Amino acid sequence: MRTIPVLLALFAAACGGARAAAGSTNSTAANRVLIIDPSSMPVAAGKATLTIGPLLRTGGVYSGDYKISVFPYFYNNESGRLAIVVSDESLAGMAQGKAVAIIGSATTGGKGGRTRHIDATATPADLNQGTLKLWFMAGDRKMIFEPAYHFAGNGTAAVAVKTIETNPASGAPRRLPVSHRQALDAAFLFP
Repeated sequence: MRTIPVLLALFAAACGGARAAAGSTNSTAANRVLIIDPSSMPVAAGKATLTIGPLLRTGGVYSGDYKISVFPYFYNNESGRLAIVVSDESLAGMAQGKAVAIIGSATTGGKGGRTRHIDATATPADLNQGTLKLWFMAGDRKMIFEPAYHFAGNGTAAVAVKTIETNPASGAPRRLPVSHRQALDAAFLFP
């Protein structure tokens, strides 16, 4: 399940960046923050929800954090890092309004992190937004999520929004999750 969020985030990032530069890629489009809306799918007597943090593109790879919550099966929850490879050619195709296939990986956090392959298709609605379809295997089950995506500002805005809090149990710092709305607001507050 951890792979799906990663793939989704990467695919969304690829789609948004390509759309931002109609007909060609440019550094402004390629460096915007990719925001992917939360998405859910049914599982046996419950639902799985994929949440992806803001994704930043560096060296042709969109990356960021993801989390999968499975209700009521909380022991299947996972979180980790998502990495989606999005070439300049893929971004250019998206800028032309074409659906683009993208691949990536999701790596679970913690001890013994596991890496999953992710496949995705980004379908742009316009230069700034569209929909994703991403899928990966979780055991014998194919997990499919279909969130919307949009672009917000440049890469530095999302980084400025991350906050640090102390874990009451251990006193160690921990990073708080960043909502999609906070990332979007940050893009306009910290250009």
